[in-house]
Amino acid sequence: MSVRIGQGWDVHRLSPDRQLVLGGVEVPSELGELGHSDGDVLYHAIVDAMLGSVAAGDIGRHFPPSDPRWKDVPSRLFVGRAVQLLAEAGWRVVNVDSTVILERPRLAPLIDDIRASIAEALGLPVGAVSVKAKTHEGVGPVGRLEAVEAQAVVLVERLP
Repeated sequence: MSVRIGQGWDVHRLSPDRQLVLGGVEVPSELGELGHSDGDVLYHAIVDAMLGSVAAGDIGRHFPPSDPRWKDVPSRLFVGRAVQLLAEAGWRVVNVDSTVILERPRLAPLIDDIRASIAEALGLPVGAVSVKAKTHEGVGPVGRLEAVEAQAVVLVERLP
């Protein structure tokens, strides 16, 4: 088989004591993600999708929160390592489709910056990266501004 897909999902609590980072971009907000690393929920979902596409486990297996090496590090490092793991297994990412679910702030003005950041981290053209933003319509933890969620799907292909 020459192509595979992977699906990823992540959620983090929000806190006034943290920076909101999505796809490597700092988002102006009064609330940010709680996490062992920088808490970038979007990169975490993308990494899980990448690892899942080649049956290599999940982000917690490779970057466990119990390991002090990953404390407060930028999640872009996880993306770089996932790219390397895929390459070692003979695969590369073709495209990413992702969704961030966040009540506020409004992400539309930053979507192009987030797409560019992800594309750069993956070595892809921006046209191969989709980022959508949705609210949770005031329902549940995301709707109450207690959490942020992200979902991602990646397509990978065998290296030539």
